[in-house]
Amino acid sequence: MKIGVSGASGKLGAGVVAHLGLRPGVEVVGITRTPKTTAGHEARFGDYDQPESLDAAYAGLDRLLIIPTVALAPGQRARQNLAAIDAARRAGVPHVVFMSSAGARARPEPDVWASYFAAEQHLMRTAPRWSILRMNYYAESFADEAKAALAQGALVGLGENRVAFVSRADLAAAAAGLLAGEGHEGAVYTGTGPRTWTGAERIDLVARLTGKALNHVIMPVEDLRARFLAAGLPPHVVEVVLSIRQGFVAGGFDIVTGDIENLSGRAPQSLEAILTTAFADQGASA
Repeated sequence: MKIGVSGASGKLGAGVVAHLGLRPGVEVVGITRTPKTTAGHEARFGDYDQPESLDAAYAGLDRLLIIPTVALAPGQRARQNLAAIDAARRAGVPHVVFMSSAGARARPEPDVWASYFAAEQHLMRTAPRWSILRMNYYAESFADEAKAALAQGALVGLGENRVAFVSRADLAAAAAGLLAGEGHEGAVYTGTGPRTWTGAERIDLVARLTGKALNHVIMPVEDLRARFLAAGLPPHVVEVVLSIRQGFVAGGFDIVTGDIENLSGRAPQSLEAILTTAFADQGASA
């Protein structure tokens, strides 16, 4: 079976390629704008912004994983996702898997969910066989936010919320299991951590692991927007970041499933374990 990973040069894509490479009977094709052959895997050039390059990149694949980029300009990621899905259909890929987001729903640009929802709908309408793996919020991203918040003494949000943070490594293992497994046609999975964490619980965890006090500050969306703009973030980036924070409050990431373990065969890592590792290089106590 020949399985392609589109977006293979990113951290998630590289993890999926590595896990697929451990499975017998699987030929792995890494597809990226900067192809490099590693560990004997085939590498192909493919650029979401050059749709004509994707036809050749996806040719001859039995299954394909499409991982969206981090493009934040309004509408760009949606165009990229739809172009990749259309290229897979033209190339005759029998089964396409799309990496989406927990909570995805119809939203206007530049809301972060807009591009995911558009891609999911287009995939369902056009692909001969499809599967979707929705990801909860990365635990590693929260670790980076926590480190920055420690320097300021406060973690800022728009309201109380619950998030089931998932590690990138667990998501990669689950994606590989989905791609190499059987019986996943028409399925929508959600990769999550083992439990949800409220804002207050996250603050307490960070304080316990680092020995440093941290406040949880709730502010109106207009105030947070002004704060981000004053920090020099481009307006379109600010709106995407705010949409993620609004998604937290709306409950879009307040979901726990067993899909990571069911697809990968291993239990997901806890947020505590991931933060312990993240803070270790700063000499924090754990």
